[in-house]
Amino acid sequence: MASSSTGKKIQVDATDDELTEREEEEEELEHFDDFTLASSWERFISEIEAVLRLWMSDGPNNLLEKGAVLLEDSGNLYKVKSEMKYAMKSYCMEYYFKTNPDVDAGKLADWSCGLHDLQLCFGVKEFLVIAPQSASGVVLDAPEASKLLSAVAIALSNCSSLWPAFVPVHDPSRKAYIGIQSMGTVFTRRFEADRIGSQVPVKLMHLEGLYELFASKFAYSTLDLSVHNFKVRFAMKLTFRTLPYDDDNMKDAKITTSGENLTGEMSHGTQWDDDCSWSEWYSAEDPVKGFELIAIWSEKMVESSMEMAELENASPHEAEKWLMSLRPEGSSGNWIGFASELRVLVDALQMSFEAQFMEDFVSAENPGSDNLKSSMVIPPPTVRDRVLKELFIEGAQFSDFANSGHKTYRAIKGAPLGSLFAQFCLHSLWFGNCNIRAIAVLWIEFAREVRWCWEESQLLPRMPANGSIDLSTCLINQKLQMLAICIEKKCQLNEDYQDCIGSLDQIDSMSEDESVVGNDSFSIQTPSEDFSGKVDRKPEDVDLLNDKKPSDLTRRGSVGILDSMMLLKSHQSMHAPYTQEAPLMTEDMHEERLKAVEAFGDSFNFSAQLERDILTSVHAKILQYNNIRRDRPIMALLLDMSAFKAANPEAIFEDFIRWHSPGDWEEDDDPEGSKSSSSSALDIKKSKESWPPQGRLSKRMSEHGNLWRKLWNSAPALPASEQKPLLDPFREGEKVLHYLETLQPHELLEQMVCTAFRAAADTLSQTSYGELKQMETEMQQLYLTMASALRPLQINRLSADSETIEDLRRLSVAFEQVEKLLILAASLHRKLIQAPRLSREIFSDYYNFYIRTTRTGLTTEDIGEKEFDKKQVVRDHEREVLSNMFVPPTANQSWRKVLSMGNLLNGHEPILREIIFSLRDRVNGNHYAARGGSVSQQEIETYRMYICGTSNDLRVALSVISCD
Repeated sequence: MASSSTGKKIQVDATDDELTEREEEEEELEHFDDFTLASSWERFISEIEAVLRLWMSDGPNNLLEKGAVLLEDSGNLYKVKSEMKYAMKSYCMEYYFKTNPDVDAGKLADWSCGLHDLQLCFGVKEFLVIAPQSASGVVLDAPEASKLLSAVAIALSNCSSLWPAFVPVHDPSRKAYIGIQSMGTVFTRRFEADRIGSQVPVKLMHLEGLYELFASKFAYSTLDLSVHNFKVRFAMKLTFRTLPYDDDNMKDAKITTSGENLTGEMSHGTQWDDDCSWSEWYSAEDPVKGFELIAIWSEKMVESSMEMAELENASPHEAEKWLMSLRPEGSSGNWIGFASELRVLVDALQMSFEAQFMEDFVSAENPGSDNLKSSMVIPPPTVRDRVLKELFIEGAQFSDFANSGHKTYRAIKGAPLGSLFAQFCLHSLWFGNCNIRAIAVLWIEFAREVRWCWEESQLLPRMPANGSIDLSTCLINQKLQMLAICIEKKCQLNEDYQDCIGSLDQIDSMSEDESVVGNDSFSIQTPSEDFSGKVDRKPEDVDLLNDKKPSDLTRRGSVGILDSMMLLKSHQSMHAPYTQEAPLMTEDMHEERLKAVEAFGDSFNFSAQLERDILTSVHAKILQYNNIRRDRPIMALLLDMSAFKAANPEAIFEDFIRWHSPGDWEEDDDPEGSKSSSSSALDIKKSKESWPPQGRLSKRMSEHGNLWRKLWNSAPALPASEQKPLLDPFREGEKVLHYLETLQPHELLEQMVCTAFRAAADTLSQTSYGELKQMETEMQQLYLTMASALRPLQINRLSADSETIEDLRRLSVAFEQVEKLLILAASLHRKLIQAPRLSREIFSDYYNFYIRTTRTGLTTEDIGEKEFDKKQVVRDHEREVLSNMFVPPTANQSWRKVLSMGNLLNGHEPILREIIFSLRDRVNGNHYAARGGSVSQQEIETYRMYICGTSNDLRVALSVISCD
């Protein structure tokens, strides 16, 4: 019996275990979704729920790794999305979240913070949006919208999620939404937003009516809202915008007594950039379309309609905070500036290799002229004549070009800004759209005008007529400088010749009785004249009469006595002679002489006949000796010797070396002499006492057959006034004209490109833009980039298919970016000259935005879609500067828009008014949901209304918490 009872007990226990397992299996079956009997709407809810659970389990950090997209201009707001189908329709559900939402907690009412539209409207942080994948992107059918929102709400409830969900409804232009959010308790928040696009009720145009609209949402409908007080929270943001530039604005610009424009706009009848450096060549569209001023009233408590009426009459100066933002002008079509024309000039350079001479591009016999004529238009003769008039007739005379460019401009081998060729290149950019035919026509006429100046002995405008030739410039500029000097010397020779002829005629007209014959006190020296009719340009030097020795009577061309220097073979002081200046040479002339030196070598061991030919022929090649003082050629050395002999008739070769090349005279070691020469002032008396000087020639000068001694032995005693000039202005002038008239097209265009880039950059660098370090850096980098890109043009290694052409096109793109930035910087500086800090901060923000959008490989379409909206806080002392930009509207402007709102700024109503009303209450006696925490005695926002718009446009977004 015992065993029987024990078996029954084991069986009962086993039965209990089976029941427990069966109950657990039934519990598992309860959580199983049987989709064989589920409707399509239930399956849609389940699909939404699966996506929501996945997003909730991943969390923000994992969602970022899975490809969440950062929304631009919205702080750290990210977005993920998922697509799903229901009832033959496709929907897209998006989840907006922040990586660290606690950081921005309590800042949703901060107007300066970049917020999403739904965050601003409803005060939410993270949220869902579900919308159909259609052209409109909204749900047009009300039942469908309600059903869609219900599906999302059920899915969120199943996931125990507190995310708010929104569905866009109605027409897209209305920006209407409906939404719902579970509060984790018995409370539910519902959202609704809509917009009135026209016929806004007059009552809702004013703060008083908007206050009563909000109060009507929670007050009894039978109450007169205008006489009852309701404590609500109020915050407001007003946006003002400066008027766009037009004729009316110019008439009313505020001008101070000092002539300063406080509005930053231009005065009547002028363009905004009339006094800018580029205005001579083009008028740039003002890149600053205007400014937006945002006045913010922080959250405060209001109690009545009367208080709202008083706020409407308040001045924007009473606002707690001012923000300012720049409204840059959008890109409208092709931008015109230096960069756009430089790009066309590069195209002309590529085409310049198609012809041998510039005349071929305009000649009717050129086979390709028909294609050129059809695609490239030459401006009419009147335009060409006007350009030539500006270059030659109205051209300014020479000015100092040394300080006209950037400090690194010499790295670019072009003509200096303001010079004749630089002006020609800048004019060419705008002549016939800078096509190759127009350039050819202008250059041919330019060369003719230059020849006319030469033949008529007219000074060449915009070119220096003295000094040395600047070899750091392009060859054309060197040639024009050489021609200007030749014209000047030609004019001097003509004047001397005319003076001489006039003096001779005056003497011939005198009677024989009046003339003095045989009187040594009256003599006329006829200027020496060569075969070409040229006369000496220097007057005869005054002879020194203080010495009575016979040898001194033949002394000529002396500047004066050299202190402490005595001649070696006579007890006389050494005289310094007048000498001719070193011959002027252009770069190509230096290259020819260098080739001659390389051909003959340094030894000068050539035949006597070749020496004689070099010394006697004016047109022969000039050889250079390495150690000649001041890099003077042999002909100049010979003339120096002649001048020294004339000034020192009893001098020997060693005397000349002591004066001309002191390094080749070695003094003997004499302690007493050294002490005497260094212990006191050097004078003639002590020098005579220590005569004769002790020393000897250097080794190279004492060698047998030394060229210098040969030259000394053959040099006649001639002062500089009787010597033939080293520079033949007639010959050199004709050589310059021949070069200009036979210059090959690609050689001309290469120098034009270098000069045009340099001159354009130098022009822009003269712009005043304040203390903007970024702009200074950009200009420095531009010069370095130009120097690198233009270097191949300076060594004449270019062809039509060269990669340099593409490099130059890329250079023009970089030039355009800097040019646009500089014009913007200049406009900002002019408008905010009394608020330099704002100018610097705004430009710095825009610079970072511009660099990010233009130098990160984005396409033009991507850049065009981006808008710059960075805001700067305006300090108290800067408010008056911004206020002056809002010029009171004139009678012509006042009819354009009827003033219907308050808070005017100098007569301007805000273009946008944003208001947030809110009502808060404490929650008591809550029932909690699965994830709901204790919110006992917690203050929540039970009513919230966001209002945005103007007198003609009103958008209202309402969120209400209700008890289900």
